[in-house]
Amino acid sequence: MTKKFSELNRRQFLRQVGISAGAGLLATQSITQALAANTTEQDNSTQLTKDDLPSGQTSQQAAAETLQAQTSCITPNIETRLFASSNVGGSDERNELALDRMACAGFKVDNPTITKRQYLRFAGTDSQRASDLQNIATGAIKAPKLLLGVRGGYGAVRLLPMVDWSTLGRIMKERGTILAGFSDVTAIQCTLLAKGGMSSLAAPMLYSEFGKTKPDQVSCRQFVEALTNPNLSVNIPDASLTSPNLPSILSSSEPKTITGTIWGGNLSVVSALAGSEYVPRIAGGIVFLEDVGEQAYRIERMLYDLYLAGVFKDQQAIMFGALSGSGEDSYDKRYDVATVIRQLHKLTGLPIYSGMRFGHIGQKHSFPLGAMCQISPNTVDGYQLVFSNYPTIKSDAIHVEGLWQ
Repeated sequence: MTKKFSELNRRQFLRQVGISAGAGLLATQSITQALAANTTEQDNSTQLTKDDLPSGQTSQQAAAETLQAQTSCITPNIETRLFASSNVGGSDERNELALDRMACAGFKVDNPTITKRQYLRFAGTDSQRASDLQNIATGAIKAPKLLLGVRGGYGAVRLLPMVDWSTLGRIMKERGTILAGFSDVTAIQCTLLAKGGMSSLAAPMLYSEFGKTKPDQVSCRQFVEALTNPNLSVNIPDASLTSPNLPSILSSSEPKTITGTIWGGNLSVVSALAGSEYVPRIAGGIVFLEDVGEQAYRIERMLYDLYLAGVFKDQQAIMFGALSGSGEDSYDKRYDVATVIRQLHKLTGLPIYSGMRFGHIGQKHSFPLGAMCQISPNTVDGYQLVFSNYPTIKSDAIHVEGLWQ
């Protein structure tokens, strides 16, 4: 497939191809209004949650530059549906801007109006939110190529008994559907793997990344790389994103190459599922964990939850991404994340890999969960991950720059 570019600006382009991403996308708000309303990540009407940390870009000048830029878009052909399993999106303008960018990049979103749903703090009632996935399981809606989470926060756990995960997983495998998200979406991803045997993608989401005034270009590029590369590789040079006081590989013996199914996600969410039927039982697996804003003692408590529930049994290794914003312990600052992880190593005896570039941080490196992962130590201090056996999208169907223009 050859990319078809239009030298129109984004608004003209979307009118020409007839994208109707909700009445608000083109009719009720101009791009100027959307950008002006979105010049700060800390709008008073939007409370920050774990999936929605400030990017540091708050100037109106940046918004004006974005508006003035002429955008080369491609015709959106990738069948895409959203699922809103957790928090309500706090800003219509931000969602509309994100939908605009998705279309420009080649993603044809079939259900944009779900971004306007709200019930209490959630993106709709439990039934509405569960239907985003259950309607695919029943065949009421055709499985898309991409199922993209709108945002995290809280609420996905309420939906777990309401979806036929076994059928959903089977249909997704047949279609090659990629479910993408992180943070609270971890509950969906773990359950999809545990009960449906289907992989997913740890990746940025609609509201929390693509709706920013100035999306992180590294995160956008790595999102597309993970969507399109069937042999994705990631090199980790050190453990600094987890803790600067750790080696990249903590092992009681000489590190060696291991291969297994990688699974997990947000530590708070995985620990909340401990002991339930929604935790994957993966023999020889590799457990990945990340979190944000949790002090060292809370991280340790959650890791003990997993340890005492037997989650680390029969696993080959544990991998940590970013554990950002953990702060200092008020009793003794020597008790830090590194101390906690060394204690976990002592408890489990498993090799622990730290510093994976994913979590509630900028410059995320998206990667598949529920896929095969080979971990190889480098000749220096770091390690390399190589992934296989997961669905992908043809690279020429995506115009990556559209995700931040």
